[in-house]
Amino acid sequence: MMENVHLAPETDEDDLYSGYNDYNPTYDTEELENDTAFQQAVKTSHGRRPPITAKIPSTAVARPVATGCGSKTSLASSMGRPMTGAIQDGVTRPMTAVRAAGFTKAALRGSAFDPLGQSRGPAPPLEARNEDSPEEKIRQLEKKVNELVEESCIANSCGDLKLALEKAKDAGRKERVLVRQREQVTSPENINLDLTYSVLFNLASQYSANEMYPEALNTYQVIVKNKMFSNAGRLKVNMGNIYLKQRNYSKAIKFYRMALDQIPSVHKEMRIKIMQNIGVTFIKTGQYSDAINSFEHIMSVAPNLKAGFNLILSYFAVGDREKMKKAFQKLIAVPLETDEDGKYISPNDDPHTNLVIEAIKNDHLRQMERERKAMAEKYIMTAAKLIAPVIETSFAVGYDWCVEVVKASQYVELANDLEINKAIMYLRQKDFNQAVETLKMFEKKDSSVKSAAATNLSFLYYLENEFSQASSYADLAVNSDRYNPSALTNKGNTVFANGDYEKAAEFYKEALRNDSSCTEALYNIGLTCKKLNRLDEALDCFLKLHAILRNSAQVLYQIANIYELMEDPNQAMEWLMQLISVVPTDSRALSKLGGLYDSEGDKSQAFQYYYESYRYFPSNIEVIEWLGAYYIDTQFCEKAIQYFERASLIQPTQVKWQLMVASCFRRSVPLIEQPDVQESSLTQGSASRDHRQRSPPFLRALCLPPRAPQVAAGHRCGVTSGHFAGWSLMLPCFLLAERPLCIHISFMSGQVRVACARVVPVL
Repeated sequence: MMENVHLAPETDEDDLYSGYNDYNPTYDTEELENDTAFQQAVKTSHGRRPPITAKIPSTAVARPVATGCGSKTSLASSMGRPMTGAIQDGVTRPMTAVRAAGFTKAALRGSAFDPLGQSRGPAPPLEARNEDSPEEKIRQLEKKVNELVEESCIANSCGDLKLALEKAKDAGRKERVLVRQREQVTSPENINLDLTYSVLFNLASQYSANEMYPEALNTYQVIVKNKMFSNAGRLKVNMGNIYLKQRNYSKAIKFYRMALDQIPSVHKEMRIKIMQNIGVTFIKTGQYSDAINSFEHIMSVAPNLKAGFNLILSYFAVGDREKMKKAFQKLIAVPLETDEDGKYISPNDDPHTNLVIEAIKNDHLRQMERERKAMAEKYIMTAAKLIAPVIETSFAVGYDWCVEVVKASQYVELANDLEINKAIMYLRQKDFNQAVETLKMFEKKDSSVKSAAATNLSFLYYLENEFSQASSYADLAVNSDRYNPSALTNKGNTVFANGDYEKAAEFYKEALRNDSSCTEALYNIGLTCKKLNRLDEALDCFLKLHAILRNSAQVLYQIANIYELMEDPNQAMEWLMQLISVVPTDSRALSKLGGLYDSEGDKSQAFQYYYESYRYFPSNIEVIEWLGAYYIDTQFCEKAIQYFERASLIQPTQVKWQLMVASCFRRSVPLIEQPDVQESSLTQGSASRDHRQRSPPFLRALCLPPRAPQVAAGHRCGVTSGHFAGWSLMLPCFLLAERPLCIHISFMSGQVRVACARVVPVL
């Protein structure tokens, strides 16, 4: 620090004020007359150069510095170089320009410092775009086409297929106009091929989405045949998909193979997908050997779940047991490529780590892993259930082989599910004992499997009306897994069967809390509230269930029945109409709707629904009786006869149906025209024949005694009157407004005498 400090020497005796009177010679006006250089400059440049100002001294010549002693010395620059215009060693230093440094004369004359040029005001406005120019019109039209293509794609993703197709068509029309305008302005080489390709491809896709397959194929053909579109041959895959949807399998295979030839081998995944489509098409055509070749190649190059499952289906179709086993083992060996569940378990209590694990536990990637695993389990379970009955001598042995293979794989947890499916197969074959024994094997296994087996056992015993056993196994299932909604539902069912509806409702509600999608528990809660006469709560339950199961016939019927119990027939009829739209052949719903219209006094609508119910189920006695009574009320007794005859066939021990038939016959063909006593004589000629033809056959059978011979028409009767002596028959009528009728038949002198009289009751 002290290196830069210079101390004055003590011997320095100079005057402290020396040099005080030194000054710049520029200001020495007294010596200007004696300054030769100045006088020469004035003489040569007077009138041709600006006057020297007082602010900036002139540097044209070097002047001596006048001191107080009168001595003059020339001043040098601060860098040690001579001043501008100075003479050194007989050579004058040249003048240097100042404009190159960015200075101007205006700046030297006192103008304000403005490096950004703000004093000049705002910049002039941009030149207006000429919108009428052809280039600008083409640019705007191209922008509009791109916007229409984007709007079409967005509408398709939102499910509005019609709007997407309209936008795609509009984009195609505007793109053709754009091409014509561009051809008129510029050369054809400047046409935007990418825009044309995107418009045509989007239009074909929208045609296909709207199932307009011929238009889609034509649009794809336009793209494929245009050699200016690179890689357009790959779109033959889309054409093959359309032919597959049209069930034109031969053309589908043709286009798949053409696309396969045009795709290079580096695109391995695309080639595998096309070969898989070819294999599926071969299965649909019944060419299982060709399908097997395709799927075998896929499983050897890039094995996947779908190809393995389809390979098993192909071997199952040809009946090759050994190949089915090998294909099942290949399917089991397909890697899932998913992470283990252990990484979602926190190894310590670090809050930051726990927060990260909670964030990734249910993200989109984790959901995709779960879906992939669920799909793999579905394929394996379906394949096992398919091949187990045929790969061995019995389905039980086949299931045992599948279970052993699964236990040795990464899907070891599926072995227990296969065992349960084995029990279900016993149930389908109505071998309940084997099913129960198979399920009882799980009583000593882990809690989840034990709960599933006990749930099935409880359900089996419930179906067999063994409620005590059903209740015990339901308790076992609930104790093994308290969060099993099926076990809680079965427990509620057993309590419901015993009549304890309040407790049953508690089990159903607990099952619903554990699994909000348990529709069985919600349905049973509605039934329980209905039993407890809590109609409002029951209606809420069934309406919630209807929001989940839109087309459930049982739910619709329960809602209609509750409205009927609430004495709201209009709402009941409305919900029954919805039920009929779902199941139009349900005779019970039709008869119920007819009864509601009958109670409202609309006989014509009631007859329509009762008749439809009778047409689908002609054995409902209530419907038959209503239809017969309707025809009697409308004075069409002959039409009511067929319904009462059918009722007599359904209930042959009920005499009333036969008497109703007799009453209908009497109303349709009256036997007696006078209300009081009447006698009529019938000869055995044509009159007898006409009377027998007019009288109902049922009455004829009742009026003839068992031993009386039949009298042929046009012949005289050869019997004596002893056969008819004292024989009479009482025929009661079932019309409440009439009295019973007594008919007495006698035979005298070849004539049959019939005496009819109404019986007056004795009071």
